[in-house]
Amino acid sequence: MKLPLVWLLFVIQCALPGLWSAEKSYTIAVIPMGTTHEYWKLLRAGALKAQAEFQQKGLAIEIIWKGPLREDDRDQQVQVVENFIGRRVSGIVLAPLDAHALVAPVEQAVRVGIPVAIVDSGLKSNAPISVISTDNHAGGRLAAQRLGTLLNGVGNVILLRVQVGAASSEQREAGFLDEIQKSFPKIKVLSSNQHGGATRETALVAAQNLLNRYRTQVDGIFTPNESTTAGMLLALSNIGLSGGKVRLIGFANSQRFVEALQRQDLQGLILQDPVKMGYLGVKTIVESLQGKKAPATIDTGVVLATSENLQDPAVAALLP
Repeated sequence: MKLPLVWLLFVIQCALPGLWSAEKSYTIAVIPMGTTHEYWKLLRAGALKAQAEFQQKGLAIEIIWKGPLREDDRDQQVQVVENFIGRRVSGIVLAPLDAHALVAPVEQAVRVGIPVAIVDSGLKSNAPISVISTDNHAGGRLAAQRLGTLLNGVGNVILLRVQVGAASSEQREAGFLDEIQKSFPKIKVLSSNQHGGATRETALVAAQNLLNRYRTQVDGIFTPNESTTAGMLLALSNIGLSGGKVRLIGFANSQRFVEALQRQDLQGLILQDPVKMGYLGVKTIVESLQGKKAPATIDTGVVLATSENLQDPAVAALLP
């Protein structure tokens, strides 16, 4: 005699009691460009926030945080991605330090069924399920608007670039130069072809070289990431040009830069939302694994901080 379906299900449930109560779990690898800068610690905090929210809903999420020590070690970041592919993680959240070098490992991950969400900086590939980042070109334009306004539309400026291949900083650099050319035709760009590199030490050397050459001519400077801003701040201080003698606009979420704003050593700081990037990166991966389609791009916003607006809610929410 055949059992009714309801009785059959009851028998299976009794035989396999864990079948109905077992928690679904995912292992998400979160891979930053580097692990030393304060910015990446904020991104990690966002990933852990998403983990906690899913766990409150009964979904077990393991976050594995691993990346290269320095933001110029392409080979190590490629190796990290490949290692996670070998471990068959459920998904990957990646901030690629090179828009080209990380294409092959990301596309390999997707081919074997591991979804990848890109955060912070773009990748020259359509394989990722979503790109979650600042509109970096807009951030560069915002820096140019601040610097041009401070200089009353007249003067000489320097752009100290970061490194070749980093899509996020290259977009900031392009936005800055585009806006200077468009809105401030009487401002001359003295130098825009030097790179500071991934550390404060390498950026300091590049900044010193630029200031040795242009110290009597330069009126303003844009530094588009944490290392270049830190290096330039120190270089300006070393030769007595801090405190606004040369106007400096930086781009990073760092407590020491907030303090530099308050001391008037920085005249503007472009802020991103790395916590939101980390949070949405993990959330997007999990929802994708559950069958939900992710938006192709998510803009996490960008704001200008000055010494005058640090208490504004939109600014204060992004301060470390």
